Amino acid sequence: MSVLFLLFSLMTCFLAYLTLRWNKVKNYWAQRGVPHSPPNPFLGSLTFIQRKNVGVWIRDMYEHFKSPYIGIWLIWKPALIINDPEIARRILVKDSSIFRDRYLSSGSSDPIGALNIFTMNDPDWSNIRRKLTNLFTAAKLRFVQSFALVKAKELVQRVDRDRNKGLELKTLFVDYTTDVIGTFAFGLESNATLTSEGPLRKVTDDFMRFSVYRGLCWFSIFFWPGLVDIFRFSLFPRDTTDFFKKIYLNIMDQRHKHPDGKQYKDLVDALIEIKKESEEKNQNYPDDLYLAQAAIVLLGGFDSTASALTYMTYELAHDSESQEKLYRELKEAERNGANFDAQTLTELTYLNCVFKEVLRKYAPMGWLDRIAATDYNIDENLTIAAGTVIYVNAIGMHYDPKYFPEPYKFNPDRFLPENESNIEPYTFMPFGDGPRVCIGQRFAYMSARTAASQLFLKYKVQPIPGSPKPKDVKIESKGLFLGPGEPVHVEFIPRTENGHD
Repeated sequence: MSVLFLLFSLMTCFLAYLTLRWNKVKNYWAQRGVPHSPPNPFLGSLTFIQRKNVGVWIRDMYEHFKSPYIGIWLIWKPALIINDPEIARRILVKDSSIFRDRYLSSGSSDPIGALNIFTMNDPDWSNIRRKLTNLFTAAKLRFVQSFALVKAKELVQRVDRDRNKGLELKTLFVDYTTDVIGTFAFGLESNATLTSEGPLRKVTDDFMRFSVYRGLCWFSIFFWPGLVDIFRFSLFPRDTTDFFKKIYLNIMDQRHKHPDGKQYKDLVDALIEIKKESEEKNQNYPDDLYLAQAAIVLLGGFDSTASALTYMTYELAHDSESQEKLYRELKEAERNGANFDAQTLTELTYLNCVFKEVLRKYAPMGWLDRIAATDYNIDENLTIAAGTVIYVNAIGMHYDPKYFPEPYKFNPDRFLPENESNIEPYTFMPFGDGPRVCIGQRFAYMSARTAASQLFLKYKVQPIPGSPKPKDVKIESKGLFLGPGEPVHVEFIPRTENGHD
């Protein structure tokens, strides 16, 4: 009887503790006068997982509250969503030294996920980021753009050959971006654009697949890192990582065994140089750190650009006026002898407007996470404690009619020079901002513009009867990046020399 009484007493004390703790947690933002929705005792504010894309959820939160900031809970951990461009500027730029680190993290059981520049924090992040930045200079991108142009022309050949076979847009553009990033990062020659096959294509295909388990892995890494080591979750599928590791190590081995003096000017060369410099300075990073950079550059290089090209094509199929404006610009450039090199692409005003509008509507990652290193005054009414997680709601601002009138309408004209100058700073951040701005944004612009310049010069696109409007296309619910959650198709119609179809 005494044992049962003891167990009952312990259980009562434990439940009392949980009740007191829960009351403190759930009242956290109310006590600070911060707008919020009541948290769920098991998931906090994260009740949308597996049902809604994070980008869609955080945009909906923006539209619902219409407040400079919103209180949320990551399970029982309070966090803050920032919806105001001026507060965003201070966090991302002015006071970035206080918000250097990200909250997302993979664990010791997943070194490839934990040691890349997307997930790692200072001081290693600053050191590796600085050295990798040299890979994305204008000169390096001009070097790889000539190859991207070859692949863009192969993309046109593929469409010409298979356009009556029901080409799925995301798959088509992943084939192209896999080839381009394969050369840019690894010096690999590949024919995925024409064949949809190749060693790296297997890797990118696996990276694209989102099961319930993969969704839980990403959810934990981004919102509850404490679970990662417990359940051995990983950022990348483990089997695919092993396969990719063999490819990477084989490339490294070939370059060490056969140093023919050739300068590939790619990621592998950069990583070899970083490793050499680090060893000279007695900075002995684990070998997995170098593999991790290769993996994240591959993921960031193929998926976001392929999604942007998919949405660009689908939006233009439903917007014949914008499509014709783009075609006329491309045709005029061709008549003037343009070879569509990197310099020409930066000068094509409307092409750049179209791409920016796609990024406004479909920012690959529309929220930017940071951790406050010290107590911080958000404004005169709110001070957050050190360790508080912050999410800058970029995509929410992208859809605010105060900054972008008729935000759900696809309107590239809003980025014409005379209009873009009126866009409020820090309301358009498809690649983030500040020191942790996406390192590959110039590569994304280059590879997307190169493909679009060739495709829309040769083809007109129009909707397939019965297909959904752009706003009705499902978004991948188990992933964290904004991407189509269903197959997307259009009809490709060849242009004649005079531009008519």
